[in-house]
Amino acid sequence: MNSALKGMPLVAVIVLAMAGCARDGYYHDRNLDYDEAEESAPLVLPNARKVERYRDAMPVPEVGGARPAENGVVEAPLPQALTPGGSMERGYVERRAIGDERWLVVGAEPATVWPELERFVRSRGLTVTASDSRRGILDTDQARFSVRPALRSGDSEIRCEQGGTPQGSCLTALERHFEALSMSSSASSLAVQRSETQDRARFEQRGDDWQVVLPFEADRLWSEFSHQLELAFAVEGRRELLQRDPASRSFLVSYLTRSERQRGLLRSLATLNLGDSPQQVRLVLEAYGPEETVLKALSADEEPLSTEDQRELLERVAGLLR
Repeated sequence: MNSALKGMPLVAVIVLAMAGCARDGYYHDRNLDYDEAEESAPLVLPNARKVERYRDAMPVPEVGGARPAENGVVEAPLPQALTPGGSMERGYVERRAIGDERWLVVGAEPATVWPELERFVRSRGLTVTASDSRRGILDTDQARFSVRPALRSGDSEIRCEQGGTPQGSCLTALERHFEALSMSSSASSLAVQRSETQDRARFEQRGDDWQVVLPFEADRLWSEFSHQLELAFAVEGRRELLQRDPASRSFLVSYLTRSERQRGLLRSLATLNLGDSPQQVRLVLEAYGPEETVLKALSADEEPLSTEDQRELLERVAGLLR
């Protein structure tokens, strides 16, 4: 048979395949998909979910609108930059407590929270007796409100106290006010983009051990880490929060160290055994001054924690403040 004829079926298959990838006689242009796309129903999460676990980890810029069509083809719209003048991440509201102290953490800078706090006071008909925006203190005839930077960059702490005692009903009203604001599509004042993360943790090596020096008061740190570890250390067999002890400002965690992860990978490749062995580690906060605390990672097992594993775990924990 003529060799040229042998290639005919292959050519026909290629032509048919190329025709199947075309639309209206042209190769498939994905820009058309944007023009013909339909909006689907929003994702609904179950009511029993733990609300604190859900927030925008990576904010997506809002779309400013479609670009004009050219020759009947609609170009995909360009996202707007995440800048102070553009679209911004919405804030969130969370509670914190240690001992008798109670306060709120809001996902916005103090400069953004302050005018909203003033608006809250006006809406409640409270009489302002003193106001100092630089110190973040607003005194009224019923309570003192205060705002200051939280431990995580870009967050704020809000307190409502009377004679130094937290006012539960006041905090509840504040919580509802900021929650409603954060959920409102028109609340651009609270929807702030976090400033670039400033690493406030200072790592120091003492002999074979690593420690982290943090410029915060120890009790505030314990409360914040207690909340963040509960959210982040909730992966069975990898990292888990086992115990919390406010008296000693310590946490007991189960953690699959870097060296064990590496050994597990080699072991699984050699034996197909995927079993890993997490190690129990005690995270301890030690006060070194009114505004300085040291975080250490100490082995709670018979097996010591290597220098490299100490550093890697401390970096992960300190990173919860970013």
